[in-house]
Parts: sequence; C-alpha cells; structure tokens
Amino acid sequence: MQNPSLLISFLDDFIGFSEHYDSAPVAHQPKLTYLPADVEKRDTVVEAFKHSWHAYERNAMGNDQYHPLSQQGSNLTAAGGIGYMVVDVIDSLQIMGLQDEYTRARNWVAEKLTFERDDKFSTFEACGLLSAYHLSGNDPIFLHRATELADRMLPAFDTPSGVPLPVINLSERKGYRTTDFPDVTSIAEMGTLQLEFRYLSQLTRDSKYWRAVENVMEVIRRARLPHGLASVFMNIETGQYETSVIRLGSRGDSFYEYLLKQYLQTNNSEEVYRKMYEDAMDAVHNHLIQKSMGNKMTYTSELIPEDDENGDLTWRLTPKQDHLACFLGGSLMLGATRVGALVQPVSIPPRPEELSKKGKRDWQTGVELIKTCMNTHDTATGLSPEIVYFRVPSDGMDSYSKAPTDWYIRGAAIGEFPPYDARYMLRPETVESLFLAYRMTGDQRYRDYGWGIFRSIEKHCRVETGGYATIINVDENPVRQEDIMETFFLSETLKYLYLLFSDSDVIPLDRYVLNTEAHPFPIFDPVA
Repeated sequence: MQNPSLLISFLDDFIGFSEHYDSAPVAHQPKLTYLPADVEKRDTVVEAFKHSWHAYERNAMGNDQYHPLSQQGSNLTAAGGIGYMVVDVIDSLQIMGLQDEYTRARNWVAEKLTFERDDKFSTFEACGLLSAYHLSGNDPIFLHRATELADRMLPAFDTPSGVPLPVINLSERKGYRTTDFPDVTSIAEMGTLQLEFRYLSQLTRDSKYWRAVENVMEVIRRARLPHGLASVFMNIETGQYETSVIRLGSRGDSFYEYLLKQYLQTNNSEEVYRKMYEDAMDAVHNHLIQKSMGNKMTYTSELIPEDDENGDLTWRLTPKQDHLACFLGGSLMLGATRVGALVQPVSIPPRPEELSKKGKRDWQTGVELIKTCMNTHDTATGLSPEIVYFRVPSDGMDSYSKAPTDWYIRGAAIGEFPPYDARYMLRPETVESLFLAYRMTGDQRYRDYGWGIFRSIEKHCRVETGGYATIINVDENPVRQEDIMETFFLSETLKYLYLLFSDSDVIPLDRYVLNTEAHPFPIFDPVA
C-alpha cells in the first residue's frame, strides 16, 4: 500500500472545485464517455471474494453470519436464520460473473430458504432478492421470495403514527418495539426500505408496498425540525422527533442517503424528495460540516442535546465522525451532478458551467470529505477506525508534545484494551465513495486509494483458511483479529471494490441506483 502518511501531500492537488474550476486546461478537457476496466485489480478482488464465499459455503451455508477464525456460522435468532448471508450476497455473485457459485446460491434460495421463524428480526435488514431478480433476467423465485418477505414485514408499519416498528416476528407477522429504546424507531431505519418497497410495487403492480414507505416519508416531512436536520430517534406513537443526537453516522446515515436516491430511482419524477434532499444538505452544511485545527480537514460533526442552566434546550457541537459517515462524500458528488446540475448529462468530470452554485458547493464538500476519510487510514495498518474525533481548540490537547494535528482515536491509550472506536469492521463506506467519485471523474487517484485499502485488508484481515476478520485495533501491528466477517464485506465492500476496477458499463450510474446495502435497482418511470 502507498504510505498513508503521504496523503496530506495530496491536499493541494486533489481534484476539487478550488483547483478544478480555476484551471482552464481542466475546465476545457475533453469529456470522458467510457472508463475501461483495470482487469488485473478487478480479478484480484474477485479472488478475495471467492476466498471468503467458498469458506462460507463449505462451513456455514445458509447461516446468517460467518466466523472465519472458528470456521463456523451463526444465526441472528435462536429460532434459526433466514439465510441472510446468501440473500445479501447473491447479487455480488451475479455482478462478478461467478456462475457456478450463483447457481448453488440460487438453488439454496429456491429449496431451503424459509422466513417461517418464530423470533424477532430487524425490520430494516433489507436483502438483495429484488436485485437478484432483476440481474437474473426476472427469475420468478426471487420475486416470489421478496414478496413473501415484504408481506411478512408490512404489519410493522401498522402504528398510530405510521412510524414503523423496529423489529418484526416473521412467523407471527407482527411488529414489536425494542427493549432498549421501547418508544422510538431510528431515522436511519425509517429511511431504509424505500427503494425496495417502491421497486416491489413497480414489479407487482400492487401499491401497498409503495404506500407504506411513502407514508413514512410524509411523517418525516411533517415533523421537520427548524434547523432542517433529523434527530436519530422518532416517537412511534406521535410521529415526532425525540430529543436525541443528530449525526450522519450510526442511526442517521440511511435517511440522508435515501432522500437523494428516492428522487433518482423514479427518474427524477418526485420533486418532493429533491426538495427534502436540498433542504437536508443545506442544513448539513450550515450545522455539521466543520474544519479540523491543523490541516483544515473537512469533517462531519454531531449535535448533542443538552439543557442549559435555565433548563432550555441547547445543542453542543461534538467533533466526532463515524466511519459510517464516509458515505456522504460520494453521495454529495452524485447529488451535485444530478440535483445540482444545470444540464444533463453532466460531463465526466463535470465542468464549472454545468453545476449550480449549490452543486459546486456539494461537489467540493464531497471531494474534501473523501480526502478526510482517506486520511483516517493513516494508521499502523492502513485501515480506518470505526470512530474518530477531530481536534478543536477547546480539547486541551495542545499541552501534549505528541498531540495529533487533526484527528485521533479516543481512549486508545497504550497498554489498555482497545476501545470499540479503534476497530476496523471491514466496512464499505469509504470505498463506496471512491467508486462513485471515480465514476464521476475518471481520476486515477480514486482507484489508487481503493487499491491501497484493499491491500491493507489483504495484509491484516485475511484468514488463510478462508474469509476475512474484523481488526480490534487499527493502530496495532501485528494485529489482533476478531472472529466475525459481517455480510456487508461481501455484499458491499468487495462489490464496490469490484465496481471501482470494472469498466463504467458495469452497473452504470445513469441506469441504476445502489441502495444502502449496495444492491442495484434499475431507475424506472413510475406506473401511474
């Protein structure tokens, strides 16, 4: 991998509007119309995928999760699993052209998959059945299974406010509250099924799925807070926001992501989601986007609700960024070329005159956020931690001779067991943004960054008997591995790396929208 410490040196030449628009040669360069594959790197990613999938097939086929160190599977509930690994990963098999593996997985779905499980599952752990249906050329087994699952989930939407319940008993077809937060559902969960249910209504010509999720979006629209941001919890009874943290990471991410993607999925036909997206991005820029102390790195902060001495509600800005928030860089660049564009299609890369003022703002912020997320790979392993904090003048760290310039992992003291913040869980958000950025610019550095991340995963996460493991501390080398390989490593991280090195005709962005689990859905004109 390239030396991560050199990433700072790219600050002045990384493609963004500060440079992109001041340079006449860049502004007048020819349009790119096709991005060829890097076949060697693409095929190396496929080999890593097969190294993982074959181990799962051999040791745990049909289980929800895989544990590569112990070489065994586990399920999400005591009542048994729903083949979560299979249904989440099957479209990766299709996209990568792994026909034999796909055939075996398809047969498992047809013959062994069951949702008749008398236990509680997350309502919002969407799977890839509908994408598999489309990519298979409309194999009816996938639509049948997806419709069955959706019908089992619909009762979760039957609440006084329309806010869906966070868990569902698939056998009972009954929604439940959680024990830790019994009165609320997270805004990310509420914003997660929109693409799936809309596409299912499009395929089945049954509007009940569309109505369920559209009603959720109307509840969110009516509950808008004065600042335009969404607190992470909404009350199930009232349909109003609970006083809770505001962030773009955990429990908040999918909501912001899907405002744009709902608009794109229906071929830019639903103006309400364009307006909600623009409103939300204005609020993000006004309240959450900040600069670090040292190198003025752009990052997303959080707002923590507190009562002042008079008992009045105030909001404390906290310089904390989840790795999950690294989706935003690519999302903003995508939004800039769609919502923020003055012409269609926008050039690759876009030209100054093609974007509105807000489009330019969003593009530049997206570029800078990707740069920051890449900088958080400046660790002993070249891998990014789960959570970082950024330096602010009030943090009191200037008295330390070895104080970090821009960001740090909180609580990662030498000799102590690493905090949760320090782990790398094989997450996809940064490589997702790299994929989107490369497709919209053709800039080789995005591929170079993705390849660097992949090589670090190979070096530190690979388990020789099959699969890849979570890393307990990204700043510890040699590493300690944890015995879990989340499904999103195969369904998202390796898929986005594959797409990054594939040619631009593979899942083209003018024909597809990828959901929050990286399942591609075709853009369509809604049936009246």
